[in-house]
Amino acid sequence: MTDDRMALIELIEKGADSDLVRELLAFAADRMMELEVEARTGAPAGARSPDRLTQRNGYRDRPWDTRVGRIDLSIPKLRKGSYLPTFLEPRRTAEKALTAVIQEAYVHGISTRAVDDLVKAMGGSGISKSQVSRLCEEIDERVNAFLSRPIEGAWPYLWIDATYLKVREAGRIVSVAVIVAVGVNTDGRREVLGVATGASEAEPFWKAFLRSLADRGLRGVKLVVADDHKGLRAAAAKVFSATHQRCRVHWLRNALAHVPPKQRPAAVAMLKTIFAQDTAEAAHAQWRQVADALRERFPKLGELMDGARDDVLAYMSFPREHWPQIASTNPLERLNGEIKRRADVIGIFPNDRSVVRLVGALMLEQCDEWAVSRRYMSLESLAALSDDPILRLSAVAA
Repeated sequence: MTDDRMALIELIEKGADSDLVRELLAFAADRMMELEVEARTGAPAGARSPDRLTQRNGYRDRPWDTRVGRIDLSIPKLRKGSYLPTFLEPRRTAEKALTAVIQEAYVHGISTRAVDDLVKAMGGSGISKSQVSRLCEEIDERVNAFLSRPIEGAWPYLWIDATYLKVREAGRIVSVAVIVAVGVNTDGRREVLGVATGASEAEPFWKAFLRSLADRGLRGVKLVVADDHKGLRAAAAKVFSATHQRCRVHWLRNALAHVPPKQRPAAVAMLKTIFAQDTAEAAHAQWRQVADALRERFPKLGELMDGARDDVLAYMSFPREHWPQIASTNPLERLNGEIKRRADVIGIFPNDRSVVRLVGALMLEQCDEWAVSRRYMSLESLAALSDDPILRLSAVAA
């Protein structure tokens, strides 16, 4: 380490002339962002170049908390792709939450042997309950603010999925459903709107969860995309007057369970002809034909198809541009993967609060990433879903 760098670090740690140090750090951050964006775009700002890969698209403000105080950053935005400065550590809160859950289980003596070994490897075997409590409170404040924030605007599409985690409850290990709700607003942006835990999938649970979203301002929901959870269809209709779309991928998987393995390729080929149709009317007609053709050989599959057609094909009543995203819960698969990856480290959560703490922190940071990425759906395609007649008319004219 050079003498100049040691002197700078000493200056920061002592807090001497912190305004000057903050200005120097802000200048260095701006310069670093300019260099990173120049490398990403392939050309300096304002320069004409045949090597340019994309254009800049203004700036977004973001505070940066440092050891010398808060620095207000103006982060460049790009027309294609997203950019986040390398020095911002995008997964910091989530990793803190994971550490907090691990330590909470450890200090209360209810962790697994694997977690005990992990705490020792992290050098945390000397932590106290008060230290863990302070860390949990710090994270809970941010997570609770995120999960209780007002929801503004209209959100035509809502995806809901459940992941099951193990939690200690009254001395027993129980399986708890962790519900995550993601919406797309009329600006084409995705956000995680809610997280909840529950042991039941009956209608009262779903109704309470959806009502909590409505109380925070969620409105304009036209389609709820989810698995065939008990009670969810009725709750969505009562709270939002929304249509229910059953996940097409999971339904297909369930349907093939009624077909012998050797005959599944042929059945899959027939079922896929339904989803290859260009209109809802053609798909419904093809569904009836395929169901009749399969019913004689696979009666249970025929019975399943009779009761699932409207739910599985509901997405076809919406703009065709949206079909790939709204036909299934696949847009949530990556989120569920992140949750499972962290949960596998812990094994058994000490309580429900620790589940919400970790999952909420992960979802908070996912929203941060989505905020700087491109729109999930185009404004033009979403205009057709608007309740504003002027916007609908302009979409038709386009």
